[in-house]
Amino acid sequence: MYARAAATTVALLGAGALVLPTAATATAQPPTAPAAARHDRPLVVAHRGASAYAPENTLAAIDKARRMGFRWVENDVQRTKDGELVIMHDDTLKRTTNVEELFPDRAPWKVADFTAAEIATLDAGSWFGPEYAGERVPTLKQYMRRVSQNHQKLVFEFKKPELYPGIERQGLRILRDAGWLDKHHVKSKLVIQSFSADSVKTVHKLRPDVKTGFLGTPAVADLPAYARFADQINSTHTSISADYVSAIHALKGPHGKPLEIFTWTVNDAPNAVRAAGFGVDGIITNKPDVVRKALRED
Repeated sequence: MYARAAATTVALLGAGALVLPTAATATAQPPTAPAAARHDRPLVVAHRGASAYAPENTLAAIDKARRMGFRWVENDVQRTKDGELVIMHDDTLKRTTNVEELFPDRAPWKVADFTAAEIATLDAGSWFGPEYAGERVPTLKQYMRRVSQNHQKLVFEFKKPELYPGIERQGLRILRDAGWLDKHHVKSKLVIQSFSADSVKTVHKLRPDVKTGFLGTPAVADLPAYARFADQINSTHTSISADYVSAIHALKGPHGKPLEIFTWTVNDAPNAVRAAGFGVDGIITNKPDVVRKALRED
């Protein structure tokens, strides 16, 4: 997630809802994951995987979170030139891959200017450390297979959806095909979020059963409008207070349950304790072990 709040948008969706069908079949059970740490409230979510310890948004990062005992991970989704959804935070490949080296004449190296096959050739790990050389940018399909194998839960972010018309319907279709829109996953394993209020509304319209989150810090007076299509208001930890969290919890979201807040990106003990003291429902962090230790000791 970018460390900035999106502009407040309060226009509401119409009453009609286009519902995608859920997956009809279940896949075979993968090997059992190690027992996860108990962190019921607030939940601890590994931001882009355990991204302080492995290259962000890679399979290595969510595997690291699993080995550390964290069930909740967060990712970012963008679209390639030929329409494949891939896991990448920036809309350019420059920061976290060797794209400049392999494709020196393709500046500014936008995700949308490269095919999935081209992106699959990139090294997405060496920038972080030599032990991760050869780590790849996963497609969303590959990523969902690994999250399922790891028995993890997912905060799924549509990144810059304004660049990719129709990405919400496409992403939901992939989630459905991966078995992630059945009742069990929708109830307890998935949140879809975005900085774009329009994108969150679109997800809510297409799949009103799915839990959604708006990334930003709307004014308290605007919160009732967001509560019509978002189950969570997910704000940067520097922008919230106990009063703001209380104002969120005082409202009910579109599923009739109290509105929630996951705050980000908290990477140190004092701010973890501070946010937990406000009563947040989740803490998104690059260093989930640091946050877990701080909450246990508080």
